[in-house]
Amino acid sequence: MGSPDVAAFNVMDDDEARSRLLACLDVPRWADEVLAGRPYERLDQLDDKLTEAACALSDEELERALARHPRIGERADAAKHDATLSTHEQSGVDREDADIVRQLEDGNRAYEQRFGRVFIIRAAGRSAREILDELRLRLDNSDERERAETINQLTQIALLRNREALSR
Repeated sequence: MGSPDVAAFNVMDDDEARSRLLACLDVPRWADEVLAGRPYERLDQLDDKLTEAACALSDEELERALARHPRIGERADAAKHDATLSTHEQSGVDREDADIVRQLEDGNRAYEQRFGRVFIIRAAGRSAREILDELRLRLDNSDERERAETINQLTQIALLRNREALSR
């Protein structure tokens, strides 16, 4: 994989660029804000815009974005999720380890009961144990703190996905 090509993003057809952005974070307003900032001179400027636009997610946008992500430890459903991306990102979760799978299922259930939404974390580069530890820590967050952390994690995922897309 090469280095991210910001210049190619700047000249990309609007529909193609928007489609790529929506694969990073399925929020049309967010994608439109990022597109409106073109051209970007450097990758860090694009990253800053991606982050800034994500900070203002409404509850409806948050729900829409989360719908594209499977539960941690579960197989992605191609009809609902970004299956290829999610499977790659969750590669550190050993689905053959029955104990870890059970603990993640229990943790996901507890999280959803506590916060009313799917647990999301930037899984890329993390082991199942690290993910599970973070899930357990976040169960103690206030609703406000956890909403902010959920947006932070979605933003981290979007940044990684965008860099990967620009590196192809």
